[in-house]
Amino acid sequence: MTTHLIETNWLQEHLNDASLRVFDCTVFLNPGPNGYEVESGRTSWEEAHIPGSGFLDLVKELSDPESKLGFTMPSTEQFSAAMSRHGVNGSTQVILYDQTNTIWATRVWWMLRAFGFDRAAILDGGWQKWQQEARPISTAPSDYPPGNFVATPRPELIASKEDVLAAMNAGSTCLLNTLNTKSYQAKRIPGSKNLYYGDLLDPETHAYLPLETLRERFAQIGTKVDDRIITYCGGGIGASSNAFILTLLGAENVAVYDGSMSEWTADESLPVEAG
Repeated sequence: MTTHLIETNWLQEHLNDASLRVFDCTVFLNPGPNGYEVESGRTSWEEAHIPGSGFLDLVKELSDPESKLGFTMPSTEQFSAAMSRHGVNGSTQVILYDQTNTIWATRVWWMLRAFGFDRAAILDGGWQKWQQEARPISTAPSDYPPGNFVATPRPELIASKEDVLAAMNAGSTCLLNTLNTKSYQAKRIPGSKNLYYGDLLDPETHAYLPLETLRERFAQIGTKVDDRIITYCGGGIGASSNAFILTLLGAENVAVYDGSMSEWTADESLPVEAG
């Protein structure tokens, strides 16, 4: 299997494949008095999930614990140890989903890709589409045996603020803000284009729009798949969804700005544009 996007019917038919590893990657951002409060989706996964699936905890397992920013890429050692605990190795096929709008699943997909793992796919529509179609659910814990994940990092897939600043000054890279229009207009990296990740999903099924429609959406803002593209958002999560879609469309020179606006706006020496 080489596709990056799989359908719910395919997954149901292959749930018993010995090499398959299915993971819920959900994180909830709950409105609070000082912005959003981050909550792992583990408890929700324990209450109901795709049969056999495990849970990958972006909050506690797959983010750098030393970083002042949320969801920063972990070290190679930390990521490899986590994937190995969950039974992932070079011969496994990983399927990722979440309970919201797929951005958490695509974040893990992009991380796997950045650490050299290409045998991962996103479940189109995720948990919401799975439930809509009345497919089987479970509360049983996952029993994947331990694996041996060997990372081969691809640093070009993760952009730093220095990379973004250089790209902004050179003008040869497409900087793509994936937040909603209101957030984009309020504050952005100068010269950025905008395409909100939420507008690329079917509002009823939560699946991605047809590939040709997606291609048209990027073309409408002047983004070409053969461009050098750096996607960013608030914290490198929603940006991964657009990066994932661009990969589906054939783009080969895409990076996610890991720190995104959380890092950029914290540095007063960096320029910001509004309006």
